[in-house]
Amino acid sequence: MTEWAAAGSGLRRVLLASPRSFCAGVERAIAVVEQALHRHGPPVYVRKQIVHNARVVADLRARGAVFVDDLDEVPDGALTVFSAHGVAPAVRREAADRGLPVIDATCPLVTKVHAEARRFAGRGDTVLLIGHPGHEETDGTLGEAPGRIRLVSDPAAAETVQVDDPDRVSYLVQTTLATDEAAGIVEALRRRFPDLAGPGSDDICYATTNRQRAVAEVAGRADVVLVLGSDNSSNSRRLVEVAERAGARAYLVDDVSRVDLRWLAGVTTIGVSAGASAPPALVDEVVAALGALGAREVSEHTTTVEDVAFTLPKEVRQP
Repeated sequence: MTEWAAAGSGLRRVLLASPRSFCAGVERAIAVVEQALHRHGPPVYVRKQIVHNARVVADLRARGAVFVDDLDEVPDGALTVFSAHGVAPAVRREAADRGLPVIDATCPLVTKVHAEARRFAGRGDTVLLIGHPGHEETDGTLGEAPGRIRLVSDPAAAETVQVDDPDRVSYLVQTTLATDEAAGIVEALRRRFPDLAGPGSDDICYATTNRQRAVAEVAGRADVVLVLGSDNSSNSRRLVEVAERAGARAYLVDDVSRVDLRWLAGVTTIGVSAGASAPPALVDEVVAALGALGAREVSEHTTTVEDVAFTLPKEVRQP
């Protein structure tokens, strides 16, 4: 009771960062699994998490989706979905060799990075992929040309990465990185390799950039920022980092049950956002809880309006 009283003692305002929650690529990926279940019935096997969010995965699992780490866990002939994060060519070959029926839910913006990797590597460049080790998206992109792509995870790595020919170097960026983080690494690479080539358009996706700008502005006006998203969501973790750099205390929470009331003690204004893989309902639940604590003013802070939509794969497209 003491924590509840302290948390609600000064709380007045909730600032909602907009855009927040689902992006077009996430909506498309979830729709792929939903349509596959509707058309074919369960089980539908999904390699890795379709998107990095615990609520989404639990909801789809309850409806008959089976999430596996590797294709060897998929029974022969079972319908298989590739996640929004993309896969390496070796995974596609394995599925083809086994004759698995596959629906590819890779985000089109990730597919763009894969195409750029093939193009740069095909012309003889050493390709420097700016991204986080172990993330499914970077693993998939690295697999496009294993001998020619090197992962650069931070500015220190940019200072030491070795290339075959300093005059033939290009770079790509994981789509969910923080824009300022990636820019610093590109700057370090360009100092070493003045002829460094890059993608024709920004690799960091529009949704990542938009959510980072919105949360930065909200963080400048809030004491604390709550970001809804799962711990394995790269874009959600980047929102926390952006909010902290903007001067607010920031916390990543899966849902309202993970909010520690001690974070809110003495707080007047709370900012709320959500990663691109987090359902809007998670935000609604947090806002309702903050209202119960005493917040009477809830306002939307919109930096841009998104109108992007991606077509579903032909296998699940409505006739």
